[in-house]
Amino acid sequence: MELKNELDILKLIGEDDWMTNILVMAKSLNLPDWWVCAGFVRSKVWDTLHEFDKKTTTPDIDVIYFDDTNTDEDKEKELEQRLLSFCPNEPWSVKDEARMHLANNISPYSSSVDAISKFPETATALGVKLDEHDNLVLAAPHGVDDVLNMIVKPTAFFAETKERAAVYEKRILKKNWTSNWNQIKVQHIPTVLS
Repeated sequence: MELKNELDILKLIGEDDWMTNILVMAKSLNLPDWWVCAGFVRSKVWDTLHEFDKKTTTPDIDVIYFDDTNTDEDKEKELEQRLLSFCPNEPWSVKDEARMHLANNISPYSSSVDAISKFPETATALGVKLDEHDNLVLAAPHGVDDVLNMIVKPTAFFAETKERAAVYEKRILKKNWTSNWNQIKVQHIPTVLS
């Protein structure tokens, strides 16, 4: 399948029964400003572009939402347990982005999409959900060119300080995506390497 734009990505996700099931389960939680994001979308695109027959194993399924009325971490754990009761074999991870700025030691996010825009890599700064009519919606605050061109580069947020750039570089080493997807091209941040 040729992937050229957001619509192609949405079509790809919509034709994947596993992904659709995950989205239906996440939607059933009725969370405000929810998305399934990061590797969930990126890995599907890269698997397809690499013409893999089998889905790459995902270390976690990131379900995010934004609820500044209840930022108790226990709420996230309770939501994870609900998802596990639907589908116990999936590596669910639920985070309220209204509190994650504290864990990341940065200014508060204004929404889930704002949080996605501040993910480390542009190719990972993606989210998908089902709207109220069960139509797929894609959040791509940095566009989809990098994920489609298999380019891993930092978001502007991660490139703007030496500390965040160092986090990006450590993450690239730890994730070692080129071992799974040998066609991706990783861009480093020169200030960290010098």
